[in-house]
Amino acid sequence: MDPAAETARTPSGSPTPAPQPRSRAQQPAAAAAHTYSAADIEVLEGLEPVRRRPGMYIGGTDSNALHHLFAEVIDNSMDEAIAGHATRIEVHFGEDGYLTVTDNGRGIPVENHPKFPGRSTLEIIMTTLHAGGKFDSKAYETSGGLHGVGVSVVNALSDDLVVEVARDQMLYRQRFQRGKPVTAVETVGRVNNRRGTSTRFHPDPEIFRDKAQFSAARLFRMTRAKAYLFGGVELRWSCDASLATSEVPEKQSFHYPGGLKDFLEDRIAGEPRITDEIFSGRSGKPGSHGATEWAIAWCLGDGFVNSYCNTVPTAEGGTHESGLRVALLRGLRNYADLTGNKRASALTAEDVLGHCSAMLSVFVREPEFVGQTKDKLSSPEATRIVDTALKDAFDHWLAASPAQASKLLDWSIERAEERLRRRKEKEVDRQSATRKLRLPGKLADCTQTAAQGAEIFIVEGDSAGGSAKQARARASQAVLPLRGKILNVAGASRDKVQASQAISDLIQALGCGTRDRYREDDLRYDKVILMTDADVDGAHIATLLMTFFYQEMPKLIENGHLFLALPPLYRITQGGKTLYARDDAHRDELLETEFSGRGKPDITRFKGLGEMPHAHLRETTMDPRTRTLLQVRIVDDRDETRLTVDRLMGNKPEARFDFIQANAAFVTDLDV
Repeated sequence: MDPAAETARTPSGSPTPAPQPRSRAQQPAAAAAHTYSAADIEVLEGLEPVRRRPGMYIGGTDSNALHHLFAEVIDNSMDEAIAGHATRIEVHFGEDGYLTVTDNGRGIPVENHPKFPGRSTLEIIMTTLHAGGKFDSKAYETSGGLHGVGVSVVNALSDDLVVEVARDQMLYRQRFQRGKPVTAVETVGRVNNRRGTSTRFHPDPEIFRDKAQFSAARLFRMTRAKAYLFGGVELRWSCDASLATSEVPEKQSFHYPGGLKDFLEDRIAGEPRITDEIFSGRSGKPGSHGATEWAIAWCLGDGFVNSYCNTVPTAEGGTHESGLRVALLRGLRNYADLTGNKRASALTAEDVLGHCSAMLSVFVREPEFVGQTKDKLSSPEATRIVDTALKDAFDHWLAASPAQASKLLDWSIERAEERLRRRKEKEVDRQSATRKLRLPGKLADCTQTAAQGAEIFIVEGDSAGGSAKQARARASQAVLPLRGKILNVAGASRDKVQASQAISDLIQALGCGTRDRYREDDLRYDKVILMTDADVDGAHIATLLMTFFYQEMPKLIENGHLFLALPPLYRITQGGKTLYARDDAHRDELLETEFSGRGKPDITRFKGLGEMPHAHLRETTMDPRTRTLLQVRIVDDRDETRLTVDRLMGNKPEARFDFIQANAAFVTDLDV
């Protein structure tokens, strides 16, 4: 809108002309005082760009970015091993937060660099972006550190870092703080039985703040994974005794000549398989350009594809995974043609890979990644390399076991036919789902049809449901009461999950499907809010529901739709003043700070949502203007989350017993 055409109003309501724009000569002196000049152009030198914008180099400052520092350092040591110069890598994590990575490779050169007189090569590598030995193929045929910024970025984001280099039977040391050298390269002395590089560093809390803590479990898993990726190296893990747990040993050595096949065997141990054998193999000299290794199994559980390029994990896949998809789909179609199976014409890569658990590793000279964090490979030649490596091997694997190949083909065709049936099925719209669930004690839907802005409150029992229905805003808030505690899906079979009426009602009310059938566009509500009593039973019900969503609808959580309501446990009144307390500790705090010295206040303890007057429930828990919601998110370390859910909610009671014993000392108040 043109501001010159607007009018303002005086307090009396009469219009007055809006102020007209002033000429440049009439502008206030403060507005014209600053001019854009060369002095406004800031030049960042050395590693200062990394400290100013760490997200450009490691993707952010969260837990994933923090552990990426470890990946950068260990990748350098792995490059030495793959090039044939190192056979051992040691990782030590101390209780002081320092992480040390040591290899027995050639060691970083310490002599003065020819282009920088008076400065050692070690210092250049540690303090200069895009400095390293991986820009051509002379020092390394393939490598995980391509951009020459990895170890210098680690240096920039560490408040203390010490590098020791053993070369030519001499030990050298240099120390850095926040990317700047605090000592020159020092000659420590002669060493007879040592060579290689050792990097000891501590993440800078100024960068990572409260997240500047490594996870010992995650470091341990990352170390072990590297050993699977290259059978020619031994990795030794150690940590201080205070950090050791049942999952993280104090010391352990990893050496897996079987490579990815051993890795996959560990990952899918105990899972029922569609094919008994694992399709695995290698092509090319390990570590050389074009070398490929793979291990693939088809299981009844949810599948996964873990891929790597030059031992760097590519969490978002890329062109090498495209080669895998092409090779497997073409190979299965060719087998169908040989056996005269005409139904395979409808197969797609998703039908073949839907429940496929695969490990893929490829080595490429000068690979191209999407971003510095190297989460996705973009080198076009990787597709051809993987496709060529798997093509004949997969054909031979299928031909060698006709019974196994036929089982895989029939299973894939069934998935294709199911996919086509789903496409033809008429989508269940909002009204049909509402009619199906409109039963006594079931869904009370909101009146708006759009999902945006709509909310559904999942409550326990008809009593709480009745109170919530009275308290809700009918236009945008729906209520679904569930009878009792729902099934613990983490320890239940698929048949039990499908037979549960409460779970069936919940799935139908949301309308978005589950697992691989989840469809974000069909979700009928913008917010799914778990509203349970503020006691132990309520917490248990909320935990069971969160477990259900984590296992059956993880995308719903990832897309930010799941929330926990926070109903109060107490209502405190004194005179005309009323406040609500979440729990006993909050009650005591309010009594001390808000009601002290004014006589005895009236304290009401709500027995449950069903006992709470609907006006109070609306005010404290359901009204968007006054309520507080907790958003449920999956933590950065997905593997650790999965292990925690399996340990606490799975079908192994001894794991829960161990957790209770380990944490019983932290219980300060038990409501009995």
